[in-house]
Amino acid sequence: MIRNLLLAAGLAGGVALGALVTAAPAQAQDVTLRVHHFLPAPAPVPANFITPWAEKVEAESDGRIAVEVYPAMQLGGAPPNLIDQVRDGIVDVVWTLPGYTPGRFPRAEIFDLPFVAADAETTSRAAWRFYEEHMQEDFADIHPIAVHVHGPGNFHMKAPAVESLEDLEGRAVRGPTRMITRLLETLGATPVGMPVPQVPESLSRNVIDGTVIPWEVTRALRVAELVDTHTEFGGDRSFYTTLFVFAMNRDSYEGLPDDLRAVIDANSGIETSAWVGRVMDEGDAPARAIAVERGNTIATIDGEELTRWQEAAEPVVASWIADMEDQGIDAQALIDSLATILAEEEAR
Repeated sequence: MIRNLLLAAGLAGGVALGALVTAAPAQAQDVTLRVHHFLPAPAPVPANFITPWAEKVEAESDGRIAVEVYPAMQLGGAPPNLIDQVRDGIVDVVWTLPGYTPGRFPRAEIFDLPFVAADAETTSRAAWRFYEEHMQEDFADIHPIAVHVHGPGNFHMKAPAVESLEDLEGRAVRGPTRMITRLLETLGATPVGMPVPQVPESLSRNVIDGTVIPWEVTRALRVAELVDTHTEFGGDRSFYTTLFVFAMNRDSYEGLPDDLRAVIDANSGIETSAWVGRVMDEGDAPARAIAVERGNTIATIDGEELTRWQEAAEPVVASWIADMEDQGIDAQALIDSLATILAEEEAR
């Protein structure tokens, strides 16, 4: 406890000192932004989005913005702490899941609903538009740079493979968010909620029988070495996805000189969101190839069995609508709006 308090105080002190240094216009208007996230640096999003984004911002600011990237929670805390770290100014920018802090971003849970999302790039474009139209209230105390989703979520399990609903019965499966663990429970599994960095150790220690994650992240976590089977889904909608946010401390953003704030703005928004989604889409195939090369079993839920899964998942949507109505949120209107936005993006 004392160590954590000291760490938090040290981080806050470092930020405060940085603010004093960077806020003095008589010296220079140079700024250092510290980016914190939970994945190893070689994972696709850190390697192919966060680091290139940092380099692009540095270049377009003529070096007046320096960006330091800290992967794998190097600045302390756990993944669910990232939202508070950026809100409180302990760090300047984070990449994380709103779903790691249940109840804080109710409208964002729409992206966790089953059989809603298309590919990650298209859905991420739709996610930014949905954020602009419906979620700004939820994110009022931070400054989103991008919102996006990952590619199709799949099962990665120790044998036997999940090939039917019955194969899930009683098996301990990790889920990332409140709505996805609710989905797993509804379908008959025993859900275990945890951030993704905990998955490898939990598989190794037999705490869980498997996990749901997109192919893309299995490579960095070496999941294909820890399980025997993988289950994909047919159709034109993902079994599930979830929303991510790449966000900046609001005071850090608003305190920038106009020209430097314009650099951040030029590297924010729908195209930046699509960029991260594309990175996640492109990361799926190489990760899947590792499982194939290892000789792991890859099953597909399709046809009549897929229809069974879709019907079995319907109570999850109904329960979310009821949850939102209890908060005075018209969830059905949100679902209809997202469907329209996504259809428009698919037609681009």
